[in-house]
Amino acid sequence: QLPAYAPELNPAEGVWSVLKRGLSNLAPRDTDELAAMVKTKLKRMQYHPTLLDGFIAQTGLILRPP
Repeated sequence: QLPAYAPELNPAEGVWSVLKRGLSNLAPRDTDELAAMVKTKLKRMQYHPTLLDGFIAQTGLILRPP
């Protein structure tokens, strides 16, 4: 059984960490521009499967098909 909150076991935490780092020096004019930037950065991550595999590997969890 997993604890109630375990960020080290959650691959999404790695995604958010990389995303926040990528947005750190940007200054959007409004929320629409910010949403577009976030969408673009997430889309770029989607095309890097090794990066996404790294987020899962970082957790130490082993994924097995059912």
